[in-house]
Amino acid sequence: MSRRSFFTKNFLMHVILIVLAFAAAGGVFYYQMSHYALATKQAELRTTVQSLAEQTKLMQGTDSDIIRDIYMLSIGRVAKEDAITVCVTDENGVIQMIAATDGTALAVTDGSYPMPEEIVQQVRETGGYARMGKLGVLGDNSSYTVGTGVTDDETGALSAMVFVYTQDAAASGVVRHSIQTLVLILAVTLIVALIISFILSQHITRPLKTIAAAAKEFAAGNFEVRVPEDNRCYEIDELAVSFNNMARDLDQLEELTRGFISNVSHEFKTPMTTIGGFVDGMIDGTIPEDQRDKYLHIIAEESRRLSRMVNRMLDAAKIQSGELLLNPAPLDFSEMTAQILVSFEQKIEKKQLDVSCALEDRIMVMGDRDHLYRAVYNLVDNAVKFIDQGGSLRLCARPAGQFCEFSISNTGTGISAEDLPHVFDRFYKADRSRSMDKTGAGLGLYIVKNIINLHGGEISVRSDSGVTEFSFTLPLAPPQLANKPQE
Repeated sequence: MSRRSFFTKNFLMHVILIVLAFAAAGGVFYYQMSHYALATKQAELRTTVQSLAEQTKLMQGTDSDIIRDIYMLSIGRVAKEDAITVCVTDENGVIQMIAATDGTALAVTDGSYPMPEEIVQQVRETGGYARMGKLGVLGDNSSYTVGTGVTDDETGALSAMVFVYTQDAAASGVVRHSIQTLVLILAVTLIVALIISFILSQHITRPLKTIAAAAKEFAAGNFEVRVPEDNRCYEIDELAVSFNNMARDLDQLEELTRGFISNVSHEFKTPMTTIGGFVDGMIDGTIPEDQRDKYLHIIAEESRRLSRMVNRMLDAAKIQSGELLLNPAPLDFSEMTAQILVSFEQKIEKKQLDVSCALEDRIMVMGDRDHLYRAVYNLVDNAVKFIDQGGSLRLCARPAGQFCEFSISNTGTGISAEDLPHVFDRFYKADRSRSMDKTGAGLGLYIVKNIINLHGGEISVRSDSGVTEFSFTLPLAPPQLANKPQE
């Protein structure tokens, strides 16, 4: 099946609609004109046929040949003056007299020209007849015909019928001329409408072609192209805005991906170079045996660092594919947070930090301990990493309704306003933190946010006046599970 462009389909649709509309308008106009001409002519003929019927009734009331001759002359004169043909029949529809348009009136005595039975029957039932078409064998399909019955005054019975018909050239000419004029007007209007439709179709499809061209640029790897957003069409403008938003997101993702690859390459290269260099030094004897334990500890630390980065990337991949599964169970959030804080004791003492911990006793939350441990550990690790020497670290956990509210804040240079909306984005690392954090790949906070969200909580961040605070909520465990002894 052949495919057509949107422009072709839109233009053809306009052509079909315009042609159908004009055809309908022409048909209605022709019907109205024809109906008007017929009604006008029939009204005129009704007046004439009524007058002839009165004369016929008077003629039937006398046996005088002179009156009959006068009647014939009168009928002939009317037929000639009005350019009509007059037929007078008896009560059975048999023609008795015909007056032609030249004024000749003839009496028919052989009874060989009867009117069609349906015409006679209609006159008997309704007292009149009005049609456009043949009157039996007389006239043709374009004749205007009107008839009426003549009744006897004494008995009220039908005694005769009078019919008149004519081909009104003037009325037909008016209708024909009107139709010709209408056709000319419709043809000119149709051409103008099609030209306007062609221009409008081009105007409508031009932004779509622009977007299609931009999409091809995207496919070629150019993520900087944008499309105009002011096309004077709400739907196309909305599409253009969505397209540009997608372009910005893809551009940002591409930049973040390049940065991620660069960071990961650097982060993997550094510990692997360190490990390889120390191992080679032990093998070739460059490192003496009495110092090997020192360098083995460094190798072990670098290995654990590599393991953490690999695990973070695996977690990020699971989150993106929806494969990060939770095993929720009641757990003491306060106890877990205290354990994490204790594990940072050496780093806290090294930086001489002022630590304030407000953890209410036994806050039972419903969650996966391993994943929540990783999330809280990551937040504490970031806080200790970026805090200033001798700075303050604050932790707080308390129940609030059906949730546990946790916050951790630290002093330091903080996060800039332009970086703040992106701290939870995948692969994102602020320029400021890039110089301080040499071991990250921009995945830690992305993983934290998704872990909290998977538990049904919300996480937020604020940074002002040199203080950065991360806060999140977690659903509390139901009382019947929270009070159950933990295994």
